[in-house]
Amino acid sequence: MTDSAPSPLPPRQKPHAIWRGVNQTLQKDAVGGALLLVATILALVLANGPLSEVYFSVRDFRFGPESLHLNLSVGAWAADGLLAIFFFVVGLELKEEFVSGKLRDPRSAIVPIVAAIGGVVVPALIFVLINLPRGGEALSGWAIPAATDIAFAIAVIAVVGRFLPPALRTFLLTLAVVDDLLAISIIAIFYSSGIDLVALLLSLVPLALFAVAVRRGVRAWWILLPLAVTTWALMHASGVHATVAGVLLGFVVPVIAKGRAKVHVGQDAQGQPVYEGLAPHFADRWSVVSTAFAVPVFAFFSAGVAVGGLSGLAESFTDTIALGIIAGLVAGKVIGITGGTFLLTRLPGLRIDPSLKWIDMIGMAFVAGIGFTVSLLVGELSYAEGSPAADHVKVGVLAGSLLAAIIGAVILGIRSRHYRTRASR
Repeated sequence: MTDSAPSPLPPRQKPHAIWRGVNQTLQKDAVGGALLLVATILALVLANGPLSEVYFSVRDFRFGPESLHLNLSVGAWAADGLLAIFFFVVGLELKEEFVSGKLRDPRSAIVPIVAAIGGVVVPALIFVLINLPRGGEALSGWAIPAATDIAFAIAVIAVVGRFLPPALRTFLLTLAVVDDLLAISIIAIFYSSGIDLVALLLSLVPLALFAVAVRRGVRAWWILLPLAVTTWALMHASGVHATVAGVLLGFVVPVIAKGRAKVHVGQDAQGQPVYEGLAPHFADRWSVVSTAFAVPVFAFFSAGVAVGGLSGLAESFTDTIALGIIAGLVAGKVIGITGGTFLLTRLPGLRIDPSLKWIDMIGMAFVAGIGFTVSLLVGELSYAEGSPAADHVKVGVLAGSLLAAIIGAVILGIRSRHYRTRASR
């Protein structure tokens, strides 16, 4: 009996191929939204179930060196530390948009830019009007309903809007990018207090070294990561919210591939090497960390609120803070975005894309009312941790975002079926 030839072993997948597969999966819009949703639901279940004491004890456990102003709770580490990764990716993407993307030419971006401004101003005004009779501390949360959560908003369109015109997604992306920039500016200007100028100036030193390193093409983590963490720590110690450090670090990374600041990504049809800048390269790598870890962990520790049963939930909905947030996210975003767009397009030469109808814009504006990540962050900066107002903020953000998502999803789902039917004809 002769031995049969051994069957060949299946080829072993290369680590970089595995990374590429994970990266592509996590960059899908629906996946990021699903991870956020799972983290939020899990937090609410734990905060209102038999393990609530364990959840809150873990969230409120403090650690870190007090001498560096870093003796923070786990929840604060998630909001100030992990969310800085999210804002680093936002900074990279903003830099790309300004240098080579949709925001490079103001004439082509002016309509979604004005829509974004309206979508920030009107929700804030609605919140203020609802809370004006109450006055005092209640007005501190005026910026909570001004934010749009890119991950959730794009995820909704990815799920229900397969046949929607591509121009609608482009409009929403541009709007969300500008919205993020406005939200970052609001946090830096209005929600940073007690500025330590020495620490702030010192933070510019590692930031400058980081900028020099990336412009020289340095990609070694053992050089860039310590510089980034030092910038973040000094920014945090200065009193400016530490997530601003993430944005600034993203802004200094070069977008255009030139000199040594480039990454080889393949060859073109003629066999010539193709390079990309460090900003898209870093965005591609760090977006996985942001989507799979940083943002879901932040959501897990921020969204957990003990509603106190139906009576507690009803009490939250009678609070003007929660009502102002819900009204701002649901009504304010729609009025601000569609109203700003309508008024601007009355001017000669300005209009929305011909493939879009106003009902599409209304559906998209509702989707932009999903505040969540940044809204929760602003809420934490507005009211004392553990106070009734802080809990009511979370209820308002969750309820307002959910209601806006449902209404927007229904409208865009109907419109998507309309476009699919028209295409099949």
